[in-house]
Amino acid sequence: MSEQHPQTTGRLYGVGLGPGDPSLMTVRAVEVITAADVVAYHSARHGRSIARSIAERHLRPGHIEERLVYPVTTETTDHPGGYRGAMEEFYEEAAARLAAHLDAGRTVAVLAEGDPLFYSSYMHMHKRLADRYPTEVIPGVTSVSAAAARLGEPLVEGEEILTILPGTLPEEELAARLAATDSAVVIKLGRTFPAVRGALERSGRLAEARYVERATMSGERTGRLADVDPESVPYFSVAVLPSRADAAPRAGRGEVVVVGLGPAGPQWLTPEARGELAAAQDVVGYSTYVDRVPARPGQRRHASDNKVESERAEFALDLARQGRRVAVVSSGDPGVFAMATAVLEVASEGPYRDIPVRVVPGMTAAHAAAARAGAPLGHDYAVISLSDRLKPWEVIAERLRSAASADLVLALYNPGSRSRVWQVGKARDLLLEFRAPDTPVVVARDVGGPSESVRIVPLGELDPAEVDMRTILLVGSTQTRVAHRTADGSPEKIVWTPRRYPEG
Repeated sequence: MSEQHPQTTGRLYGVGLGPGDPSLMTVRAVEVITAADVVAYHSARHGRSIARSIAERHLRPGHIEERLVYPVTTETTDHPGGYRGAMEEFYEEAAARLAAHLDAGRTVAVLAEGDPLFYSSYMHMHKRLADRYPTEVIPGVTSVSAAAARLGEPLVEGEEILTILPGTLPEEELAARLAATDSAVVIKLGRTFPAVRGALERSGRLAEARYVERATMSGERTGRLADVDPESVPYFSVAVLPSRADAAPRAGRGEVVVVGLGPAGPQWLTPEARGELAAAQDVVGYSTYVDRVPARPGQRRHASDNKVESERAEFALDLARQGRRVAVVSSGDPGVFAMATAVLEVASEGPYRDIPVRVVPGMTAAHAAAARAGAPLGHDYAVISLSDRLKPWEVIAERLRSAASADLVLALYNPGSRSRVWQVGKARDLLLEFRAPDTPVVVARDVGGPSESVRIVPLGELDPAEVDMRTILLVGSTQTRVAHRTADGSPEKIVWTPRRYPEG
């Protein structure tokens, strides 16, 4: 509400009318409309206004009615500024008409279906007038709340996330956002319905989707969205993905989805991964990684030790044989020294060959660490694990020599642990046979986590005592450069590897 205006002007009201049923208007909305001098409402060129029809019983002969007629809706326009230019000109003219009434001391009520500041045309008047005249916005029941009420299904529960999307978004963007959220409402259907339906199908959520048309109004229709004829869908309809909290387990064939959680924290979790975790009936993984997955009502969690990959994979596939939808979680990318290989190895054996298995990628630790330090992986690089738990050290040493002699940048995973304390020193000494002591090494620990530490040290000064299992090492090539910069007044050191390699 804005109050710092001369009292000689009229007052502007944005009045929310609710979803369509006049009985769902608030008492305050009725009071404002009844007392207003001017009642304004938008309409298409045919002149019919849904907003006016909702408020009609509260209009009186003494009201001045301002009909704000859109110059275009979905058709083309010859305006030199195109559709956007035509609409901007219209909003400016409409605001000027209302301003004339306000300057004359008249109270103006602008009617808005639903809520005035929720995808409403009123907001265009608000942005142009609220800083010039005393203004009050009367909230209204949105189509989102009305649709959930008519379906009789909860939208969100507990810590679930509700996402509201305009159907005018590109289909790929809709699919990504639908896959990533718990619950959703897609508004502005009509001509966008085929793309919305396609996005629901691509995100694997079509079976959950509900359809609500003209909620609380005459001609209301609800049902499964998959059953709706696209040719019958009007603009005043929404797609709803209700709460999953109490949803019955999905019938049908089970599957295993191996999900990459990224290096740490939700900021590096992909939309696809979020969706798979939300849809899983069972989450299987190393206890540290399972703990990173938000707990959901009805979802079973199976944590185990980090050294039982094959047993974990077999357990997950057995769950899938029972018809369960299982997410096996890994840090970083599941195909990089992680659970995807273990699951696929077991899934290739006799009793599990017919179980569907999918791999959902994640941000790797190497890429996360590189981004923190600059761009050390800007040219060719090799990824090597220093763990000799599953391969002999002689194999690791030979691969280090080969990669170093080829002058590749090296991303060294699993450099050390409580039981492996000598490998980093051995690797350093071996690399010094091929690289200068001042070769930059990125020492990145717990990237994205609460104890994150990223340092750039010379290879000759790399201290094995400062490296543990939560650390990744990025060793530069002969071309990798280090620069000292001053960003926002603070000194920083960055490292990068040029994309151009010298000839000869």
